Amino acid sequence: MGFELKGREIAKIGVVGSGQIGPDIALSFLSALGGFGVTVIVVDVSEDALAKGRAKVEKKIAKLVEKGRLKKDKADAQLERIAFTSDYAALEFADLVVEAATEDLGIKRKIFAQLEATCADSTILTSNSSHLEPEVIFAEMKHPERAAVTHYFFPAERNPLVEVVSGAKTDAALARFLLAFYEQLGKLPVAVGSRYGYAVDPVFEGLFLAAALAVERGMATHQQVDAVCQKVLGQGVGPFTAMNLTGGNPLTNVGLAHYHDKIMPWYRSPDSLKAQLDKNAPWPTAGRGETVEVDAETETKIGRWMLGAYIALACEVLDAGLIDVSDFDAALSLGLAMKSPFTMMNRADKRLMALAGGEEQSEPRGLRAGMALVKAFAEQNEGVKVSTRLAEQIKKVEPWPLRSVLRHDEDGVAVLTIRRFRVLNALDGSVLSELSEHVDDIAHDDSVKAVVLRGFGTRAFVSGADINELAALETAEAAVEMARRGQAVLRELETLDKPVIAAMNGLAFGGGNELAMSCHARLAAAGQRVFVGQPEPKLGIIPGYGGTQRLVRLCGIEAAWPMLRDGNPISSARAKEIGLVRDEVPAQELLDAAIALARKAADGSVKLQPIEEGPIALPDTLPDVDLAHLSRAIDEIICDVIKEGAASTLEEGLDIEARGFARCLACEDFRIGMKNFIENGPKSAATFVHR
Repeated sequence: MGFELKGREIAKIGVVGSGQIGPDIALSFLSALGGFGVTVIVVDVSEDALAKGRAKVEKKIAKLVEKGRLKKDKADAQLERIAFTSDYAALEFADLVVEAATEDLGIKRKIFAQLEATCADSTILTSNSSHLEPEVIFAEMKHPERAAVTHYFFPAERNPLVEVVSGAKTDAALARFLLAFYEQLGKLPVAVGSRYGYAVDPVFEGLFLAAALAVERGMATHQQVDAVCQKVLGQGVGPFTAMNLTGGNPLTNVGLAHYHDKIMPWYRSPDSLKAQLDKNAPWPTAGRGETVEVDAETETKIGRWMLGAYIALACEVLDAGLIDVSDFDAALSLGLAMKSPFTMMNRADKRLMALAGGEEQSEPRGLRAGMALVKAFAEQNEGVKVSTRLAEQIKKVEPWPLRSVLRHDEDGVAVLTIRRFRVLNALDGSVLSELSEHVDDIAHDDSVKAVVLRGFGTRAFVSGADINELAALETAEAAVEMARRGQAVLRELETLDKPVIAAMNGLAFGGGNELAMSCHARLAAAGQRVFVGQPEPKLGIIPGYGGTQRLVRLCGIEAAWPMLRDGNPISSARAKEIGLVRDEVPAQELLDAAIALARKAADGSVKLQPIEEGPIALPDTLPDVDLAHLSRAIDEIICDVIKEGAASTLEEGLDIEARGFARCLACEDFRIGMKNFIENGPKSAATFVHR
């Protein structure tokens, strides 16, 4: 038993190093792959480190059980599948080994020499280095093509970000495998070019340097800088608290010194950091629940300083060509748990505009405001580069090209991936616009013969329409416009003259299921107990992107009638049974299976059944449905729309649905349902008044 992906089996994983992060990496593998019977071996030369690492893993697993996040039997199974040893021979049959030792080049090279002597030639070898270039780490390896850097972030078992850094000799196929592998583990892997510190740490450690310099120059206290950073940058904790939590002083001291030569002269280890290392003491930070007072003048001064530094540092990474801006936007937001500077600039964030003086009126306003802050910071800090990439983007009079729908082509098949990590790939206006752009490009691209549409990760294909956009609707006219806009994009997909396959890697609710139904065929990741549904009645609304029309035509009225009225989800097995999906496929094989089906449909070797475009017959009697607490007023609209749509063409039915969607806004239960969902979440039943 093991985890199979793209022709590789991962049955045994090694982690070398049982210090600060190694046990957390091991726990991450256990949590994601325990169900596949994967074993994890932690190796360290220190018996004391091994004992502490084991205790750390056991404590974290016990806490998950205590909080009800992990069942006791699964916790016991995880602990049975991890071993701690000082014997490298235990890694002989490992399929993947992650080196997580101290950031010392000599030690790392010694470890990889030992791994090459111990492991099979097929074993993937990676380093969790936070700074060192892969070419440097793997310089003495006999086969550096099978090695790469996989840089985790604190805490490794919970933080989703992993930087995948290829060296000059890293096999490109291996890099692609690692990106796919970590996505299957529930991580957010991003491809990063090779440079000392990679993409994210120069920003994280550079922000710390900016904070330290602010205190050294008497601009504010440590506690005040932390507080302002939380407010302005959206950080969960400020830079000094973060340094205390991660124990990052020693690494940052070394990293900043090297950045001075390898990135730009402004970087250096500040005097206060050296003093702190000499004292071996934590930074002075606010205690739990303590309120830090910051006057308006100090807040503005520190806010300008830190935001200017943040934008300058992030844009320098883009100048270096290390990472795609959409990947970097997601990496900074998720890995560092803070606002992305690129999103802030694109949205002309109110705080950004206020700190920049609010004088930038010409477009792109947010980017111009960002440049003003960068220049102000550079004027006060010798050696800071003013970004050429930011200047070029302003000159284009365009926002940063941040994409939620990513495209890559595989031998004539365009793979579109919806990636909105925080909201389970929910549909919003920007996703629909990007989908429309991609469909138009693909329609005119003769090299593309078919399309596969998927959601990023393992949890959701598309979790539904963005609830905030729905809740913001105020008029029937706005509701009709929203429904028709979404319907138009899905119709573009449906009428594309190239086969479109939905690879449904996770749940698909509401707009997600509607999007999947607009594809020409659907494959589901197998074994999903909660898979698809149209939960709109629970929110006091009806489907608006074609759900009432396509579900009936694809699955028959007997199956669709209760799903559309009671809002309850069905399993992937049931979806196959009623014809909603063509087949169930193991999750790690889903994308490859969808691409294979798309190719066969394109060359005519497989015939896909088109949706019925004309009217369909309804039986004289329809199944009874238990509505429980659901709104009778909304249910009346749903029933009307289904019946009228069935007697019409699909195009006419979509118009009927859009107008029915708008009728919901006149119901008191619409506001009740929206308010309840936003305030109490999807598991709370709204108290409808049936009017």
